[in-house]
Amino acid sequence: MKRQETGFEIAIIGMSGKFPGAVDIEAFWSNLERGVESITFLTDDDLRQEGVPENVIHNPDFVKTKGGEIAGIDLFDRGFFGYTAREAEIMDPQLRLFHEFTFWALENAGYDPFAYEGAIGIYAGALPNFDWQALVALSGMSRQIGAFAAAQLTEKSVLCTRVAYKLNLKGPAVSVQTACSTSLVAVHMACRALLTAECDMAVAGGVSIAPFPAIGYVYQDGMIASPDGHCRAFDADAGGTNGGSGIGLVVLKRLKQAIAHGDTIHAVILGSAINNDGIQKVGFTAPSVEGQRDCIKKALKIARIEPETIGYVEAHGTGTHMGDPIEIEALTQAFATPKREYCAIGSVKTNVGHLDRAAGVAGLIKAVLSLENKKLVPSLFFERPNPKIDFKNSPFFVNTSNASWEEGDSPRRAAVSSFGIGGTNAHIILEEAPMQSSSSPGRRYQCIVLSAMTSEALEQKSHDLCQYLENHPNSNLADIAYT
Repeated sequence: MKRQETGFEIAIIGMSGKFPGAVDIEAFWSNLERGVESITFLTDDDLRQEGVPENVIHNPDFVKTKGGEIAGIDLFDRGFFGYTAREAEIMDPQLRLFHEFTFWALENAGYDPFAYEGAIGIYAGALPNFDWQALVALSGMSRQIGAFAAAQLTEKSVLCTRVAYKLNLKGPAVSVQTACSTSLVAVHMACRALLTAECDMAVAGGVSIAPFPAIGYVYQDGMIASPDGHCRAFDADAGGTNGGSGIGLVVLKRLKQAIAHGDTIHAVILGSAINNDGIQKVGFTAPSVEGQRDCIKKALKIARIEPETIGYVEAHGTGTHMGDPIEIEALTQAFATPKREYCAIGSVKTNVGHLDRAAGVAGLIKAVLSLENKKLVPSLFFERPNPKIDFKNSPFFVNTSNASWEEGDSPRRAAVSSFGIGGTNAHIILEEAPMQSSSSPGRRYQCIVLSAMTSEALEQKSHDLCQYLENHPNSNLADIAYT
């Protein structure tokens, strides 16, 4: 049964991202399909080369991992964005990637920000990067441009305004900080800005890059870090998660406008909500059943759907003894349905680790790709449930294998949760994209025009297009030529 539109639906019309083991969205989906865990584990020789003492290496509680790494954080096309070599050297690696992936997200949506006549907003957050700021200050790198100018290249609060300036984005530019839920809160805020006409299109997400990742860590019982480096969300042997780096961004527009403008629609946001736990929990960093439940219920109410129509939940899923049971209990109370074990659940943290400020948008992109490909992908390392979780008397089961997402009485729907330390919760309800017609083939031959700022970049673009066409042989060339 098709849901009656409310006029508040938001279309996801573009995406970009780089995650552990995945240079782009397509590689990310390939890894998810194949059940790949993209965590870097270290040998004893690796640790010795890094200068780790022998007594630490042989400590049974020492976990030999660097978490989920991404390659190329030292690379940046500074000329494209008009930066000097010194500015690029000083710039926080998170800000470097944020420039590039904001541009790529808009390019993926088919828009040139300099030619677009409407207002584009941008909402995102980044990891505090005190180590990088200290390096810049203590090394003397900032002397050539001055301390004030250097601060504008290393401070997370200017993340969005800096990119808005460089890409001519004239809507709201808001840097968001709610710890682990930052990027999903950013998406929620962008949706609200679109609905109140503060902007005509918006980019939202988050970036989290530790330029000096920890070389292993000592496991401490009761803390968030896993005893063996693996995240075993909802499993009896779960003991926490592992850290990771990544960036994810989505481009949003009101659904009616997206359809009218002929945009590619990857999925539709039916409703979203945020709140805070308040004081009703055991401590500042602890989660709360009531807070999570109320946030999920609010999102369901805004979306105007029945929980029985949701086929998948991308959970916060950190694999902690306390967090996992609380999350399932909150979801069960919010869904408030007698149906049992009908809704799949999973956590992308089992694949890439906890991406901190980018964690929520990583889960969102995974859910969007699942809807788009009509497929559920495995949540890793689940064998038997945490004894404090009663799945049999809940609507949920952990999805551990690839499965076709069959069509039901209503369109395919998914939900995404992200909960931040300190209690700011975010929940988003998604629906698969409506059927769209492709461009008419029109003329017998299509002219596909590529442009770039250097001959090397143009060659790479040509290669990327050829690769895309090989991987998607049924692509409509008229659509590609139009974009």
